Amino acid sequence: MPPATEASHYFDSDPEKPSDEGSVDLLLPDLSFTLRTDRGVFSRDQVDVGTKLLLLTDPPASQQTPEPGSDLADIGAGYGPIALTLAARNPETTVWAIEINSRARDLCQLNAANANLANINVVTPDEVPEDIVFSQIWSNPPIRIGKQALHQLLLRWLPKLTDNGTANMVVQKHLGADSLQRWLNTNGFRTDRYRSQKAYRLLAINARQTKANKGSADR
Repeated sequence: MPPATEASHYFDSDPEKPSDEGSVDLLLPDLSFTLRTDRGVFSRDQVDVGTKLLLLTDPPASQQTPEPGSDLADIGAGYGPIALTLAARNPETTVWAIEINSRARDLCQLNAANANLANINVVTPDEVPEDIVFSQIWSNPPIRIGKQALHQLLLRWLPKLTDNGTANMVVQKHLGADSLQRWLNTNGFRTDRYRSQKAYRLLAINARQTKANKGSADR
């Protein structure tokens, strides 16, 4: 990820940099996409290494297969590598690609259309209906927005997991993956590390275990 001084526009709702479109390939064992990218969006020149690691690595067995008809979320969807993968792998679900950056949303919508994936809703955070809950949340979260903003983001979305819901995140170790895991556990979200590779941590949150822990603490 670029230095913070170069990265701020990735998290702006309307990036100011002039457009300069390009494309990247996402190659996975079970599927592949050519994705349109542009200036002012995260990882425009290649699919981010952490994102690809997240998509290549099976989460714990209890998290692998969402129920048909359920809702999944990609928080900070960018131009869509996670959202498109979730939608292709789980065609009977609805994937909410949640993204603040308007240019990234347009690209994600275009990429979904080019891949003939109709089960993706590309939205701003405020466009997600209040009554929606997610059986799975996936994210390469925007660590560089700062701890306070990141914590607020997670506190907004993680409580929207279903009772059996799970969340899977990838975070670079040197950007605070271990401290984030501690913060999540301290704040009642049972978080386990299920993979560590190439300086990345893959973190899993289990809503059932989280609620069980909270229940024990309340007794």
